[in-house]
Amino acid sequence: MTLNQLSYIITIAETGSLNKAAEQLYVSQPSLSSAVRELEKELGITLLYRSGRGVTLTNDGAEFLLYAKEIYRQYENLTKRYGKGGSYKKKFGVSTQHYSFAVKAFVDMAQEYDMSKYEFAIKETRTQEVIHDVSTLKSEIGILYLNDFNRKAMEKMLSAAHLEFHPLVNCRAYVYLWRGHPLARETTICFEQLAPYPCLAFDQGDNSSFYDAEEILSTRDYSQVIRANDRATMLNLMVGLNGYTLCSGIICEELIGSDDLAVPGEGEEQSAECAMELG
Repeated sequence: MTLNQLSYIITIAETGSLNKAAEQLYVSQPSLSSAVRELEKELGITLLYRSGRGVTLTNDGAEFLLYAKEIYRQYENLTKRYGKGGSYKKKFGVSTQHYSFAVKAFVDMAQEYDMSKYEFAIKETRTQEVIHDVSTLKSEIGILYLNDFNRKAMEKMLSAAHLEFHPLVNCRAYVYLWRGHPLARETTICFEQLAPYPCLAFDQGDNSSFYDAEEILSTRDYSQVIRANDRATMLNLMVGLNGYTLCSGIICEELIGSDDLAVPGEGEEQSAECAMELG
């Protein structure tokens, strides 16, 4: 069975004549008749009643026509989208841990191109989803971090997914909080100062491990921990509960405003595990 044969049956049914269908399809009438007979032989059913007054569909032919139209309609849709001069747009997607600088870079990139000719996508998501999206080609690029604590585990996961990590920048630990926080005016902050306040972390799902955490020092025993699944909620918790999180210190005020700030960590916060390699 071929798409041409489906087209032939559809056109014959619409015109009610082999001759008219042949003219419309720009094929000879004998060729058209031969193609229909070959299709009937392949299917083991009779599609058309032939008479001196033209052709009509048999009961089997009428049922077959319904499926033929559906299949051919899908083929035409594919041709319109992906064929020469079609509406298909090149795609470019980014999956990232929750980084405002990644969104800013995405905005800068999108502004350089005619967005009517591309389908752009960006998704802030869990660590495992970043890896999955790139390995399954849902996204072309994923953005996350490695450090001394998670490097071996993350590199193993990336290798299993046939992915490569390309470093972008190295940075150290900062405490991320809102400007109204009692510690906002400190030049550096240590864990003893943070003890009265809840530590905020992005939820990584039921099957996650410490290695999936977006926040450094994820194995530390915090007295108060609240998990959120999006950046907006995290920022609201910083204001409502004077919460904090540990981050790279790279903040894009152009996008998120100036209500939040990053204060350098000190003491234990500057251990080797706190050296983040974003890539």
